Amino acid sequence: MINFEEELKKFKPSLEVEEAEEAIYDRDLIDMTDIMQEILKEAKRQR
Repeated sequence: MINFEEELKKFKPSLEVEEAEEAIYDRDLIDMTDIMQEILKEAKRQR
């Protein structure tokens, strides 16, 4: 039978997950607010 407590003590997160997490958090992501602001700026320029 599996001893879950012992298995949890052995657990180490994958380096790939940690590297991906850093890349995601360090990236400057564009959200809907940024997109809407650009659309509004472009619409004002075209007037």
